[in-house]
Amino acid sequence: MATGQDPYLEHRRLLFATAYRMLGSVADAEDVLQDAWLSWSTADRSTIRHPKAYLVRTVTNLSLNRLTSARATRETYVGPWLPEPLLTSPDIATEAELADSVSTAMLVVLETLSPVERAVFLLREVFGYSHAEIAEALDRPEATVRQIAHRARAHVQARRPRYDADAAQRQQVTDQFLQACAGGDLNAVMELLAPEVTSWADGGGKVTAARRPLHGVENVARWMLGFMAKPELAAMTMESAVVNGELGILAKLDGQIIGALTYDITDGRMHTLRFQVNPDKLSGLTPDNGLTRPGEF
Repeated sequence: MATGQDPYLEHRRLLFATAYRMLGSVADAEDVLQDAWLSWSTADRSTIRHPKAYLVRTVTNLSLNRLTSARATRETYVGPWLPEPLLTSPDIATEAELADSVSTAMLVVLETLSPVERAVFLLREVFGYSHAEIAEALDRPEATVRQIAHRARAHVQARRPRYDADAAQRQQVTDQFLQACAGGDLNAVMELLAPEVTSWADGGGKVTAARRPLHGVENVARWMLGFMAKPELAAMTMESAVVNGELGILAKLDGQIIGALTYDITDGRMHTLRFQVNPDKLSGLTPDNGLTRPGEF
């Protein structure tokens, strides 16, 4: 970073990474950063000994407030709620721990934590802050933070997705899936799905999407190919891209991204598919989102 650069600008990627993992929303994370900037710009800098810690604390608490209110809104959300996908650097996929912490699967697991548990888990397990630092940031006793951290870690470990595909196998399965979908080959698609496969689709009531999860190879495969066969999607193309730290798939129509698919792979087959097609939740899929470079994110 350039000498004398404003600490907010210097740490902006870290601040976005914190807010995005807390909220699972690109738009909400950007709003939190805007509020953090307003707080920072009016703060008395002479009283701030550690700007980075001050900014992370500010973003964390703003995210906590927003997450608490967002939960009430999500209770009335139309259909399944999935995190907003984010186009990330291919380099992030080579760093297993970093990629896992931002994967769609992990963000779904984090949704099952309380807001405070989520904050403590992320600050401790992802960003490496000490219990004492977290206690100061959240204004809670250190002993309480330790208990929350232990509980949150156990909760995540019990629900953390298990998959065994390396990068080469993931690429192979993705290529085969794209080829099967392009050819409308039902049998080929079914061969790539695990027997216990489940698919989730988030249309938010804005576009047509399955409002309940679909289970089973034939149900999932037929729904996917039926969706792709709609006349209005005749010109749709699909391509691989690194989404949330893992190889996924983007769907485009007339040059515009209209959806993203992320998935888990075990034993060479796809077993959890997550379709994000809500147009209000695709802003993080543009190449110029400012977060496609490796680094603190």
